Amino acid sequence: MDVLNYIIILPVIAGIFLFIFPERMKAIKASITLIITAVVLFFAYQFYLTEALTLKLSLKSFFAENSLLYQVSSDIEKYATFHLDSLSQLIVLFAAIFGFLISIYSVAYVKRQKQIYNYFPFFLITLGCSIGAILSDNLILFLFFWGILGFTLYKLIKGHDEESSAAAKKTLIMIGASDGIMIIGIAIIWHITGTLNMSELNISTNSSLAIWAFITLLVGSFTKAGAFPFHTWIPDFAKKAPASSTAYLPASLDKLLGIYFLVRICVDIFTLNQWLTFALLIIGVLTIIFAVMMALIQHNYKRLLGFHAISQVGYMVVGIAIATPLGIAAGLFHMINNALYKSGLFLSAGSIHHRTGKDDLGEISGLSSKMPITFISALIFALAISGIPPLNGFASKWMIYQGLIDFGNTGAGIASQLWIVWLALAVLGSALTLASFIKFISGIFLGRRSEAFDNIKEVNFLMWFPKIILALICLGFGIFATSWVVPKLFYSYTGAFDFVGAWPSNTVSLLILFSIILGFIIYLIGNIKNMRTADSFIGGESFRDSTEYNVTEFYNTIREFKFLKSIYSKAEKRWFDIYTLLKQFFYGMNFIFSKMHTGVLTTYAIWFFAGFIIIILCLI
Repeated sequence: MDVLNYIIILPVIAGIFLFIFPERMKAIKASITLIITAVVLFFAYQFYLTEALTLKLSLKSFFAENSLLYQVSSDIEKYATFHLDSLSQLIVLFAAIFGFLISIYSVAYVKRQKQIYNYFPFFLITLGCSIGAILSDNLILFLFFWGILGFTLYKLIKGHDEESSAAAKKTLIMIGASDGIMIIGIAIIWHITGTLNMSELNISTNSSLAIWAFITLLVGSFTKAGAFPFHTWIPDFAKKAPASSTAYLPASLDKLLGIYFLVRICVDIFTLNQWLTFALLIIGVLTIIFAVMMALIQHNYKRLLGFHAISQVGYMVVGIAIATPLGIAAGLFHMINNALYKSGLFLSAGSIHHRTGKDDLGEISGLSSKMPITFISALIFALAISGIPPLNGFASKWMIYQGLIDFGNTGAGIASQLWIVWLALAVLGSALTLASFIKFISGIFLGRRSEAFDNIKEVNFLMWFPKIILALICLGFGIFATSWVVPKLFYSYTGAFDFVGAWPSNTVSLLILFSIILGFIIYLIGNIKNMRTADSFIGGESFRDSTEYNVTEFYNTIREFKFLKSIYSKAEKRWFDIYTLLKQFFYGMNFIFSKMHTGVLTTYAIWFFAGFIIIILCLI
């Protein structure tokens, strides 16, 4: 129980305490936040090493027996149940790791962002409530922490202009609405089982009531993680929120929480029938393809990264929907990998914007020599998310591909018969991701640098150190995936399993390293002789200095494809945005009802009697 005090209560209390300090003392608030996150990380690691158990929060000892507060605390204890198992311990550890690394980055980044208010208090409250939600066994307690996170998400973006306020409002409404839908599901579970402890639930989805309970909880999970069709708040948030907030929530903690809860409801709380599995696989591949297609045409690099934060969720959904030990481990592994490289990418984007003040790919180029550490780390993250071996993104995607092949060979039902479709779309999504990040890397770091950026310098140590750590973890998790990472992190939850395909990550990594060294040697040999070099020219005139390569123009051709042009046009008009569609619907209903209020008594009498007749007919 003492560990829970350090990893849940301490950051929440510290966050509340930081509201006392004025904004001009931001450096002190940042230092306290860094210390608290380090303490949380230490105890989270200690917590990871403990045995699985169930704990109850004891409050009665603080109050006199037979007092009102004693009775109230006794009632609260019925719901304050925390369950510690291998899955929750793993997620808590990585939540603490991301909290610590991003707090280091935030010390230097946030102090220059004048539009960010009370960032560090909400940062700590978010960390404590995230860990509280992960460890909660009782669904009411889980929803309590989950709901607070919707508010802190709102506060970590709102602020400086009308567009950011609109994005914050959209985020709050979508997260809040999904929380309300989850309440319905929790009520149904109570009606079916008589208990709300997740460790005691195992509901078969053979009745319509159980299916509706599953769907309502699925909406909450998908909205938090950013899966289709509840994903539309993430690109807007990514575009307008501070980079540290985006790396902290949509990129890392929200992914951990959303996919953690998805695993709970798909594996522990419910037993899915074949049609729900089929539906999850469809949603998974649609999330992959739709989001990556939108990312391809983005010019704003933060919005581009936002769509990729959505696309990667599709792979996790596919892995978990398979529901085999290999598939679940692959989905969880990809969840952690995605949080690693996606946080790194948003931190890299924050560094770029911090130095240039630009967020459009068409306005930036040639920064590789000016910001070499940011370039190298961003390149590693881009290769990882694109599934290039031997990085971690390839390892988890390869496991998902293996899981789909195994699912097709051993599964039953229509979902397993269509395994080749799911596999083909997943591989296509990875190829399109690579194409999108060629645009990202070449547009920002390569090409001809504008004279306006000649004085650009690398960001300071506090801002590049977290990126280097994340990049090294991406590399290590890929190289040692099959030999150490997967067995060590996931076997305790999924059980041991055999890899379907041959992927000895250590051996392959050595072969890749050897090929790189050999290629470098060949390059050096080819340049031993003195060779004359000349500038490119046409018609005897040099043109290199007068021409530029604009990476966004090439990708605009995708938008002009006859089939895609109409879809992209509708997407830009928010035809597929569930938030916009519902907003227009309610505005339309409001307009209709406002027209009914004519001020004429006869009209009101007609509506009264019509409603009365409808009620009578329903009762009959």
